[in-house]
Amino acid sequence: MKFSLPNNAKLLPVAGNVNLPFYKLDQQGLTNDYYVVSSPESCELMANPAVVGYTCLQALEPSTTAVLNYLNSDGKLNNPHILTILRGGLNFPLEQGCFNLGITVRSTDFVTCERVIENGVITGLEIKYEKLIPERDATILIGDIVASGETLEQCMPLVAARYKEVGGSIKRIVFFTIGGTKAVPMMERMTVELRKLWPDFEGFACVFYEGIFTVYEDKGVTGVNTPDIDFGWQGGAVAPEFRDRVMDTPLALFEKCIIYDGGARRFEIPNHIDEVAEYWHELAAVASQSSLPDFLAEKLGYTLGATYEQWLDACHLNDTEPNKALWNKETAVAASVLQNYTLAQVCETQLNKFEQQMAKFQ
Repeated sequence: MKFSLPNNAKLLPVAGNVNLPFYKLDQQGLTNDYYVVSSPESCELMANPAVVGYTCLQALEPSTTAVLNYLNSDGKLNNPHILTILRGGLNFPLEQGCFNLGITVRSTDFVTCERVIENGVITGLEIKYEKLIPERDATILIGDIVASGETLEQCMPLVAARYKEVGGSIKRIVFFTIGGTKAVPMMERMTVELRKLWPDFEGFACVFYEGIFTVYEDKGVTGVNTPDIDFGWQGGAVAPEFRDRVMDTPLALFEKCIIYDGGARRFEIPNHIDEVAEYWHELAAVASQSSLPDFLAEKLGYTLGATYEQWLDACHLNDTEPNKALWNKETAVAASVLQNYTLAQVCETQLNKFEQQMAKFQ
C-alpha cells in the first residue's frame, strides 16, 4: 500500500445533528475538512459485491442526506450547483439528498471524462462534453470515486477555467466519495491553486463513505490486485462500523476491492459479474502458492497478533470501550478464519455464493 495517513492522524467523532456515525479526520497541517460517514446501507454495499443496479444509488442516500443536512445547518451549502463527472458521478445521490432536505439547487452541470484507449492500453483521459452554468460564489457539489485521482485532477482545472472566463467564482467544494487517501493531498494542492484564482475560496469539505481507504501500490501478496485502482484498509482510516460489519461476514475481507468498478456495478451488471468471477478464479489459481495469514494481515491492515495499542495506531482510532470490543472481535475472527479455511476454500465459498446471488442477472 502507499499514501498511508500519518501516524498521528485520527478519526474523531463529530458532535452535531448527524443521525449516523460521523467522524472528522484530525491531522496536523490540513487546510480542508475531511469526514467519514457510515450507514448500514453503505456498509452493505461496500461489503457485498452482489449489491448492484439502482440499489447502489439508494445505498448512499441516507448518508448523503444526513451529511448535506449537517453542512446546510453549518451554512456551507449556499448557492449550490451539482457537478456530475460522467459516468461515475451518477452513482452518488446528491440531487435526491438535496430534494429530501428542500435545498434548491441552482443548476445541475456535467463534464465527461472518458478513458483514451490505444491498442488496448489506457493512455489518458479526455473531456469531450460539458455543460456548466457558472455563477458568483458557487458551492459546487460533486460525487465521484477517487482512487488514483486522475479524473478529478483532469476535470477541476477545466471547471475552474470556465468559471473564471465568464466572471464566475467558486466559494467552496463539497465532495462525496468512495475513495482513498490520495484525495487528501490532492485536494490540499487544489485548494492552493483555486485560491490563486479566488482568494476567498473556502476549500473542500470531503465526505468519505465508510472510510478513507488506500490503494494498492503493487499487486499485493497474492499478485492479483490492480495497482492504483483497488482499495484496501492498510494505512487508511476505516469507520469502526464498517470494520464491525465486515467481521460479521469475514470472508468479505478477501474481496478484490470494496467497490469494484462502480460504473459497471450499477449500469453494466453482466460486466460486473464477469469482473468479480474473474478475480476469484485468478485468486483460486494462485491459492496454493499464497500465504493466507499474510493475505489476511494485508486485508486487515496490520500485523496479526498486534496489541490493542498497535491496532489503534494502525487503524487511526482512539481508545474507547467500543473500539476495544471491536479489536477483540477482529482478533477472534482472524483466528477463526485461519483455523477453518484455506485460501482455496475461501475462493470456492465466495465464488459459489456470488454466482448463486447473481444467477438472476445472467
